[in-house]
Amino acid sequence: MSTKQENVPAGSVQVNSLTSRQTLISMFILGGLFFVFGFITWINAILIPYFKIACELSNFQSYLVAFAFYISYFVMSLPASYFLKWVGFKKGIMYGLWVMALGVFIFIPAALTRTYEIFLLGLFTIGSGLAILQTAANPYITILGPNEKAAKRISFMGICNKAAGILAPLIFASVIFKVADNEMLKQLPLMDAFQRSEALDELVRRVILPYGILGCVLTILGILIRFSPLPDINTEQEDETLLSLNADKKNLFDFPHLILGVVAIFCHVGTQVLSIDTIIGYANSLGMPIMEAKVFPSYTLFATILGYGSGIILIPRFISQVNVLRICTLMGAILTLLIIYTNGVYTIFGHTIHISIWFIVMLGLANSLVWAGIWPLALKNLGRFTKIGSSVLIMALCGSAIFPLIYGYVADLYSVRSAYWILFPLYLYLVFYAFYGHLIKYWWSRGKTTQH
Repeated sequence: MSTKQENVPAGSVQVNSLTSRQTLISMFILGGLFFVFGFITWINAILIPYFKIACELSNFQSYLVAFAFYISYFVMSLPASYFLKWVGFKKGIMYGLWVMALGVFIFIPAALTRTYEIFLLGLFTIGSGLAILQTAANPYITILGPNEKAAKRISFMGICNKAAGILAPLIFASVIFKVADNEMLKQLPLMDAFQRSEALDELVRRVILPYGILGCVLTILGILIRFSPLPDINTEQEDETLLSLNADKKNLFDFPHLILGVVAIFCHVGTQVLSIDTIIGYANSLGMPIMEAKVFPSYTLFATILGYGSGIILIPRFISQVNVLRICTLMGAILTLLIIYTNGVYTIFGHTIHISIWFIVMLGLANSLVWAGIWPLALKNLGRFTKIGSSVLIMALCGSAIFPLIYGYVADLYSVRSAYWILFPLYLYLVFYAFYGHLIKYWWSRGKTTQH
């Protein structure tokens, strides 16, 4: 028995009809896509300090990089869900890659004119393409197998994503920054207006070649996806159990665990982007030069990969994905307090170690399995609401746009260390969702919660 289906793309299949070979191929293709997501996304960690220098920005203005990139998820995710319903997952991924390529190519005129607003337009366009891709890929990997192993599959995708994130800032920094730039940056305040403009123009135009190559790669990837064996999965049908369970469901607000999950994703992405995109600026505030500080986003992402690896080994054989979510959220809250209240400086083998930086790095471990924990809990039993539900979850990625701006504003007003206070209430909400919020099935007294 099934519900009436409308606009189901031709050739789409039921997930339970996929062979083991089709599932494995789909996993590898999606792994490659998540690598692309990570490479594009985590370049922002170096773009923020880069644009701050090249376009002469304040902390607040520099974090508009994250705002322009991630606010596109809020704007585009809901249209993306309807678009995917029309064209299917596979073509949607192809078009998403092409939209990203367009955004990457916008960097070229932006660099030629050193116009920050055009860079922000390019970032918004890249984010729009990613919104389409994420709206397709995240529910795809969530439903591509048993629900209790979803966190394990998402952890594998996370490794692909964060491995690219480790490489992206290092590769990009090596292309756009030179050792001699440290001296040039020291001389900038002493230059006259013309010399300063010439030096900054030369610096900002270094993005043209890497972004031109990246745009071509994304265009080719879109073509390859179109002719790949990746199957379209039909999420519009429900079996009799789900049909009976969701008989009284009229819209997404009839699923409290989803709506509360959207807020959880909103908070989680805020904690994640702050742990990665602010760490270079924090290191700079402690007197560390940018060529030395550039490695810290990669350290944070490496800590995240360690968490993903642990998830693949432990979930669900030794520990449930719900309990892992609880541990990670509590760890994040504790680390936040340590960042704020520890100010120890140690000298080890002749090197000065600022211990609070390493607590920020460890947020990568705390954040690692939060996304993987929230998604299967939020999408559980949505049935025909899966695509629209996943798009609303993707909309919550706008938290990555909003919280860096709040951080930048507080950092300008007080200090970069004090600004990390904004992490604490975010982790407290995540603790609530992990322990109680995901169990809520009705807003009112009827049923209240169900146990897993």
